Amino acid sequence: MADHDVLVVGAGLAGMRAAIAAHRAGASVAMMSKVHPVRSHSNAAQGGINAALRGADDSVDSHVFDTVKGSDYLGDQDAIEYMCAEAPSEIIALEHMGVIFNRDEEGRLGTRAFGGASYARTFFVADITGQAILHVMYEQIMKAGVRSYEEWFVTDLIVEDGACKGVIAMEMLTGKLRAVSAKTVILASGGVGRAFEPSTNALICTGDGIALAYRAGATLLDMEMVQYHPTTLAGNGVLLSEAARGEGAYLLNSKGERFMEHYAPKMKELASRDVVSRSEQTEIEEGRGVDGCVLLDLRHLGRELILTKLKYIYEAARDYAGVDMADDPVPIRPGQHYIMGGIKTDIDARAWDAAGSAGWDGPRGLFAAGEAACVSVHGGNRLGANSLLETVVFGKRAGEVAAAYARETPDFEVPPSRLADAERGLKELLDRPDNGEMTGALRLEMGRVMNEHLAVFRTEDGMRTALAEIRSLKERYQSLPVKHKGGVYNTDLIFHVELGYMLDSSEAIVASGLLRKESRGAHFRRDIPDRNDGEWLKHTTARLGADGPEVGTLPVTVTRWEPQARVY
Repeated sequence: MADHDVLVVGAGLAGMRAAIAAHRAGASVAMMSKVHPVRSHSNAAQGGINAALRGADDSVDSHVFDTVKGSDYLGDQDAIEYMCAEAPSEIIALEHMGVIFNRDEEGRLGTRAFGGASYARTFFVADITGQAILHVMYEQIMKAGVRSYEEWFVTDLIVEDGACKGVIAMEMLTGKLRAVSAKTVILASGGVGRAFEPSTNALICTGDGIALAYRAGATLLDMEMVQYHPTTLAGNGVLLSEAARGEGAYLLNSKGERFMEHYAPKMKELASRDVVSRSEQTEIEEGRGVDGCVLLDLRHLGRELILTKLKYIYEAARDYAGVDMADDPVPIRPGQHYIMGGIKTDIDARAWDAAGSAGWDGPRGLFAAGEAACVSVHGGNRLGANSLLETVVFGKRAGEVAAAYARETPDFEVPPSRLADAERGLKELLDRPDNGEMTGALRLEMGRVMNEHLAVFRTEDGMRTALAEIRSLKERYQSLPVKHKGGVYNTDLIFHVELGYMLDSSEAIVASGLLRKESRGAHFRRDIPDRNDGEWLKHTTARLGADGPEVGTLPVTVTRWEPQARVY
């Protein structure tokens, strides 16, 4: 008998929203996370969550168009329409759960401007929006009595007869492997930002769910689309929220010029993230930077506003850069931030082709939501504050559809051989001889390769170099030892497995980038600088073959908005 109807892997906002929705639909639900749920990376989302909920001038259609344009027309428009239409009701639902959004002078929910948006439609809690929603969501999990496997690390998906039937996971407290069976599995385990160094992402963002699905036969979509955020601190990659520019901060070069006026004369600092990041990098490379950075200037906003609405980033700049942003500009530069690609899903969050004719597939009963997934609402570039929206909209949808699927799925037993095979593999890994290689050293090499060749600007030669180096690292990984042999919180073992996830994801990112022979959104090729809608208005796909990723393409869904010049 299956242990659960729905097993959610990951306990950030997408995972918790999925668990709540599945529980409310009557399913037996459990949530599994390698960290305590309120330590999930959704904590790091600072600026807000988008919805066309306020103002006579704003509309769902405007939100849809901004998102389609922001995606550089790579986003699937049916999915974007669904997300934007669901957004207002989700904001109200979050408030009813207990999220205390900022309010305006009239006591109504307040909004701030964000990049690429025609209207100020970003609802926020100072600059800790993700953290505020995450804690409220966890209260709902506790209230519902949802089972939570905290500090359990998934090492494999159980796939039998083409269907996902649970996971093999390690209880980190003991180091023991367990088979946890489920009629459906929802992967909501976040992105793979730590394949890059530096990154704004937490150390836990290692592409676990993406690689697990990939290894199990699922399709990955648009993996080359990697977002670099315009405002991160040099050295450590700490994020300074787009909320700063939303409140009116300027970007300055070494001459004191607001250089965005030259690159995006209408939107300036609030152009889309890919445009701003490329503009910053151009200023730096052409000699108008400041020690490899440009400057984020908030002085004109005043200390009171900064400490009221931007206190977290004020403290981050003070603690990590030694700058009081109320008195001095902060040196910043583009830094890896988000993965637009991920596990290919449909609007119902299914990671398999339910229709059986779309040219992509994965194990039945496997769902995905959040940054691990790619329903393609972000396309080539994600607009700020659409990520939190995606987590709650498609997290909810995943939970509802998974619960319905589970109701129609007969009970089953997982063969004991699956656990025995996993235990044998673990023993072989721990028994590897020490050859002098260190997990941390390989991980750092990978991060530097990806940041050098798959960042704001790319070239064919650079990506081919990256592919060769990633494959060399994968070869070395096959004999990489685990030096610590203990069972209790063996972080050496955890880091080793995470590195394997990141190497698989990195190879798919590079292979997909080499396939796309144009520049679009975050994928900007200096050797092919123009967008090519005639040949490349299409998604890239990657499936695991005998020799690595097998790449292909899928059509983009266009409903009402035909591609046009993308200017800000």
